[in-house]
Amino acid sequence: MTVGNTSPEPRTRSFRSAAILLICGVFAALAVAAASFPAVAIAGLAAKAGAEELGEMPSELIQQSSPQVSRIYASDGRTQIAIMYDEFRSDVPLARISQNMQDAIVAAEDHKFYDHNGVDLKGVARAFVSNKQGGSKQGASTLTMQYVRMALAYSATDPQAVVDATKDTVERKVTEMKYAIQVEKDLTKQQILERYLNMAPFGNGAYGINAASQVYFGKKAADLTVAESALLAGMVKAPTAFDPTTTTGYPQALARRDYIVANMLDMKLITEAEAATAKKAALPKKTKRPSSGCVSVAKNHWGFFCDYFYRWWLSQDAFGATTYDRERVLKEGGYRIVTTLDLQAQASARAEISDRQDDDDPNALMLAAVQPGTGAVRALATNRKFKIDAEAHPQNRLSSNPDLAEKGIRGTFPNTTNPIITGSSGVPGYQAGSVFKMFTMVAALEAGMGLDTTIDSPAKYRSGYLDSGPESCGGYYCPSNASAGEAGNFNMWTAFGKSVNTYFVPLQEQVGAEKVVDVAKRFGIQFRSSEDARLANNKDYAHEWGAFTLGVSASTPLDIANAYATLAADGMYCKATPIQQITTADGKRIDAGKPECTRATTKDAARKALDAARCPVGDRAQLGDCAGSTAPQVRDVVGHPVFGKTGTTDNDKTAALVAGTRSLVVAGYLANPDWAGHRDRMSHGIVNPAVYETLADYMDGKEIQEFPAP
Repeated sequence: MTVGNTSPEPRTRSFRSAAILLICGVFAALAVAAASFPAVAIAGLAAKAGAEELGEMPSELIQQSSPQVSRIYASDGRTQIAIMYDEFRSDVPLARISQNMQDAIVAAEDHKFYDHNGVDLKGVARAFVSNKQGGSKQGASTLTMQYVRMALAYSATDPQAVVDATKDTVERKVTEMKYAIQVEKDLTKQQILERYLNMAPFGNGAYGINAASQVYFGKKAADLTVAESALLAGMVKAPTAFDPTTTTGYPQALARRDYIVANMLDMKLITEAEAATAKKAALPKKTKRPSSGCVSVAKNHWGFFCDYFYRWWLSQDAFGATTYDRERVLKEGGYRIVTTLDLQAQASARAEISDRQDDDDPNALMLAAVQPGTGAVRALATNRKFKIDAEAHPQNRLSSNPDLAEKGIRGTFPNTTNPIITGSSGVPGYQAGSVFKMFTMVAALEAGMGLDTTIDSPAKYRSGYLDSGPESCGGYYCPSNASAGEAGNFNMWTAFGKSVNTYFVPLQEQVGAEKVVDVAKRFGIQFRSSEDARLANNKDYAHEWGAFTLGVSASTPLDIANAYATLAADGMYCKATPIQQITTADGKRIDAGKPECTRATTKDAARKALDAARCPVGDRAQLGDCAGSTAPQVRDVVGHPVFGKTGTTDNDKTAALVAGTRSLVVAGYLANPDWAGHRDRMSHGIVNPAVYETLADYMDGKEIQEFPAP
């Protein structure tokens, strides 16, 4: 915000000071006539007397609204899950501010507020004479002038401008006078009072009367009593000195409150009985200011979702050129943000996790839920508290990685603010195993192969991929199956249902691994680690990525939930989003966060792949026979048509399950976020029921919907 756009030509300091003194002298001389002439006429004479000095200043105060709290809600639009602010402030119209408060601020700061035209000329003259003669220091600022001072400070574009707007000088006073006269022409008294009360600071992080009433009294501004109003009105002058919550401030706050109550009585704004009652009221000794940010909602287990929203916001160019600009917009813009968080799904996911995994377990059970066709993220939960570990008294145990533990480095349990469910550049994710076989199946279908494509799959397969690792034989990649009994002829239904490695590696060879990687990209896999990105972003490297189909690339539960949701959306990939609706402070809806959907594969390929994906979770395919599954309980527990896939990495270092319906897809990982080389064996007995019970809770009572036939 700017205040005008002109600046005076350079001139000597003495000339400028003389001009200012001349103006104030004229104000003093004219004060005698104030009783006989209209204030606006006096103001006009004063302005003429200092025409050159005053004329250099812009005539109009260009006001930008003060910073406002942004509020974030769950998908119901009613449950507030977090607030974001630098200054705790939410403007309210004058009609929602107690009349007691309106009267109290006038009694405290400007008895003649409703009579003057912005400048109290008698007060100016009195203050000028008193200050020059060494008497008690007087300011003579009207409420309108005080409002101008706050508006100028908020409009400042650099630190010096803030100083100039608030420093105690005659020059600043003259500036306020001219703007005050203009403000009184442009606004009604009620509008000035409303803006003043919404802008004023009240201490303890409360800005504006709505915030102050909540911080000190836990109530709405409309409900403030005489005593409460008088206390708050008294604090505007010096919020720290008159702070009732401090030992030194309490007696001063009490005395000033009673002084204002007496003023209200003298001005016949209250009765003697009301004044007596107000003076007997106790002052608050504690405050309650809502915490800003995502850590504050950890107790509700909304922290990880809140953080996902926050990171999403900072990534959006629509809110500013830099992350700093975007954060300022969020914390000052007064947005009303309705997110996609489904409270039922979130509560269910967290409950299922808590039943199976302790918060201080180094192994994290992580769930993400996504709605097909929109990308709406409905739940993000894990057995962690979204909290920064206390440095003085740390709760976190030493890292499960012995090398880090030896250096005294603590792990992410029970507290972390790392995006372990959704990923980031510093949290690339976890190998998830066979859930990646879906990408190979889609690539094969896109290449014209059918679900009935049969491959003779041995217990161990010697591929054409060069490899020197532990699964090599003769310098080639030689994967084997989880069980030696998994050998024979398989098609896509049966191989996907039983998760046959030696079917999908040769299938990937036939299609081309680079095409499988391309499908994964189209389905939203991020390839966050530098090594994964190196392989994925070079076709020649990707072509030789033999183990890709077996899930050796890092991913997160959110990645996989959204990738499988693409199948349920007939091949439309919708970028994951935490946003349902964003409304600006003035009630306008903005487009940011709306579903961003692109066609990732053909409708036919998606429906065929989904048909085969019904096999692993105990459902029946529409076009073929499954002949086995790796998570047969899912269909019976959910009670709706389902699809999905299990995943397990070498030595069971990660266990994963993704399961979905047409309404929701839930993906769960059991992994160690601190040490990829851990020695624990992750159990599907933990992750699988957490996933399908969460899905079942969400689907309970909903209409049965069959998947469209291929």
